[in-house]
Amino acid sequence: MKKFWNWIKDETAESPSRTLFLCGEISEETWYGDEVTPKVFKDELMDGDGDITVWINSPGGDVFAAAQIYNMLMEYPHNVTVKIDGLAASAASVIAMAGTEVQMSPVAMMMIHNPATVAIGDSREMEKAIEMLSEVKESIINAYEIKTGIGRTKIANLMDAESWFNAKKAVELGFADKILFSEGEESTVQDAMIFSRRAVTNSLMNKLIPKQEEKKEGIRIDDLEKRLNLLRH
Repeated sequence: MKKFWNWIKDETAESPSRTLFLCGEISEETWYGDEVTPKVFKDELMDGDGDITVWINSPGGDVFAAAQIYNMLMEYPHNVTVKIDGLAASAASVIAMAGTEVQMSPVAMMMIHNPATVAIGDSREMEKAIEMLSEVKESIINAYEIKTGIGRTKIANLMDAESWFNAKKAVELGFADKILFSEGEESTVQDAMIFSRRAVTNSLMNKLIPKQEEKKEGIRIDDLEKRLNLLRH
């Protein structure tokens, strides 16, 4: 088992204090059906007392691992301060929602999107995969909704678009509470930024459509996709 987390205890503090670092991919192997790894994490979490700080810099990973870590941190009987110093994307953003207070570096980013999986089989197997992904999405929305207070439909739309937030936008939407290193009560709306993969794709597609050709006879979708793929590479 390769651990993606690390604990550091502050022995000099007057009151018990620990820091948890979550770095890199959240579990190289799924926690689904794994009874050992979650137990190790929980044993280490409960092997101490007092408030904890969780530093996150992760592109995400296994949704089941993220769900269990989220639950463990939510049930922890002391304050959990989450600090995002680089990236909290996908499953890592779910873990961040467990913070009593969520703080983001002014240069950090958060990303939320729909869950994904790989499925093999006939049409019925594909239908089961779609149903499973729909339920997983609803469970993720639960965590976002509890933290932000945003309506489920808006959260679902943000996930559909694969939305990226800078620190100020995350605070504005309620995904974070505070910007690290900031002094005073600065506006969180100014310079707030959000962008989505869907918006970028649509913008590129619009630029790829030859205006004259579009007016005369339109353009085939597969031709547009080929041009877009050339830009991606």
